[in-house]
Amino acid sequence: MKRLGVLTSGGDAPGMNAAIRAVVRKCIYHGVEIYGIKNGYQGLIEGNIEKMDVGSVGDIIQRGGTTLYTARSLEFKTEEGQRKGIEQLKKFGIEGLIVIGGDGSFRGAQKLTEKGYPCIGVPGTIDNDIPGTDFTIGFDTALNTIIEAIDKIRDTATSHERTYVVEVMGRDAGDLALWAGLADGAESILIPEKKDDLKEVISRLKRGVERGKRHSIIIVAEGVGSAFDYSEQIKKETNLETRVTVLGHIQRGGSPTANDRVLASRLGAKAVELLLEGKAGRMVGIQNNKLVDHDITEILKQTHSIDEEMYQLSKELSI
Repeated sequence: MKRLGVLTSGGDAPGMNAAIRAVVRKCIYHGVEIYGIKNGYQGLIEGNIEKMDVGSVGDIIQRGGTTLYTARSLEFKTEEGQRKGIEQLKKFGIEGLIVIGGDGSFRGAQKLTEKGYPCIGVPGTIDNDIPGTDFTIGFDTALNTIIEAIDKIRDTATSHERTYVVEVMGRDAGDLALWAGLADGAESILIPEKKDDLKEVISRLKRGVERGKRHSIIIVAEGVGSAFDYSEQIKKETNLETRVTVLGHIQRGGSPTANDRVLASRLGAKAVELLLEGKAGRMVGIQNNKLVDHDITEILKQTHSIDEEMYQLSKELSI
């Protein structure tokens, strides 16, 4: 292959720029032309494509977000939208495509591969919910953002003797809530994968009060329900003074951590290598600190699961 393309799709994640940089410079190192597609699959349909060089990715490794921008495209989910995208790939002579994003982005890559355009998926999502890889780009940065926020919340929770309910991202996956809860010593962690009864949370709070505890942190993944609803129920059942913090989109932004920069660089470069080896329809990942690749169709059939031992440990340590 002599000409490749790269795009970012779905929700942005810190480290995407590091992955873009790795893709571009790995291509140039191997004498391959590389084109950046802006605004994800919608940009592909519209032909928002430009050639990139070494300078195109200078000074971006430390930046959050994505310099190629991202957008969700309902049009690309249709046969007609995919046809338009393929026409643009042909127009620019792009022979293979690297897609940085989550499972929705990978479905687009899967469709293009089925239609004869080789694609490689690079997992970029703060939710860490892609099977076949221990970590996704952006997870570590988002996790550290949450931990820093909860550390500050605990200071005021201690000072005012209050119970804080903190809502974090995670519509279908609880990794952010679980890891942050364990790292910050949360008294309770509510995640989509485990339908914990609120009665258990309240019982744990009451036991804490009985032994003299006057402040607590409860972490709720957004997919479980509203932190405000949980706060009201807790206040009603315990008479404890409660407060709610919804961290929202601050979890997506910020300069990527060293871990995310290195991970993104390794995965981006590996994606280029796979295309140059003639492979297609694959997803790159990391398992036990070793780079791996999997059939993207098989990955999309699987469901992400949490670390059960870690979840049990979080309960044992929050007695």
